[in-house]
Formats: sequence, C-alpha cells, structure tokens
Amino acid sequence: MADSPLLSQCDCGAVAGPLGVCVDYYHAILAEEQADPRMYRWHAPVVCAYLLQHPSRAHEKYLDGQFRQLQLYLDKGLDALLSVAAHQVAWNKRGAGSSYDMAPLAAYAPLPSGGPPRHFRATFSGLPVRDGSFVADGHPAYGHHIEAIAEATVESWRAVRT
Repeated sequence: MADSPLLSQCDCGAVAGPLGVCVDYYHAILAEEQADPRMYRWHAPVVCAYLLQHPSRAHEKYLDGQFRQLQLYLDKGLDALLSVAAHQVAWNKRGAGSSYDMAPLAAYAPLPSGGPPRHFRATFSGLPVRDGSFVADGHPAYGHHIEAIAEATVESWRAVRT
C-alpha cells in the first residue's frame, strides 16, 4: 500500500490495516481459503459481508439476498447457511437457471433502503493477520472474527434511515 492519505481509508470508512484497505484483505482471504478447505467454509459470509460493506463493488440486485444470508448465518449458524447454499446449487442444477430460491431466506428482513452505511464497527482491514495467515490463531478464532464482521454489517445496515 502506498503512503497516500487517499489510500489510508477504505470506502466503507475503515482505516487501512497492515495489508492495506479492505479489498486487499478480501483478496488475501480469497487466495488463502483456496488452499484451506476448513477456512473456505466461511466463504459465503465473507463474500456477503464484504459486498454489503462495499456495495459499489457488488451487483445491486444480489445485495438483498446477501443481507438475508448474513441474517440466517447469525441466527442459525454456519452449517445452516451452508445447507441453504447447497440447496441453491441443487435448485440451479434442476434447471432454475440463474434465479435464486428466496424461500429459505423469506423469514429474514429485506435490505433496508437508504444505504449504504458509512461506518461498520468491524471491517476486513481490522482482521488479524499473523505470519501471512488469517487462521494462524486457528479456524475457530477466524470464524469468530468473520462472525463479528457479519454482525457489524447487519447492525449498520439495520441502522440506516430511509
């Protein structure tokens, strides 16, 4: 990361960490999880939280589903989210095309209008990295960090006023 004041703060409002701004952390996470199946289990909440914290990098039509997926994750846990993801893969294989079955997420609140939030209490640039790894302290610790980011993301979006 260059020593520029413009690059020291992320578009989500977070200050840069040792690896740079959130996008630098996001890319590092995606690269590391490719070689670590246990870490990859958190791929869906990582992607959803990152895109909801940085909606300019997302496809707007998917943000509502991503917001609902984070709520499911926080409500019922990682295994429930992975089950819904597996259901979606099966749904698409049955010929539903690129549509998304929203039935498993219907119980969760839609994405509030009036966003995006300007601040999140936990962000990707705040993730601890040791020896070049996000799981140096173990997978459970990494999972707790991702859960904290998911909680902060949902919390900030819920606080958005229309």
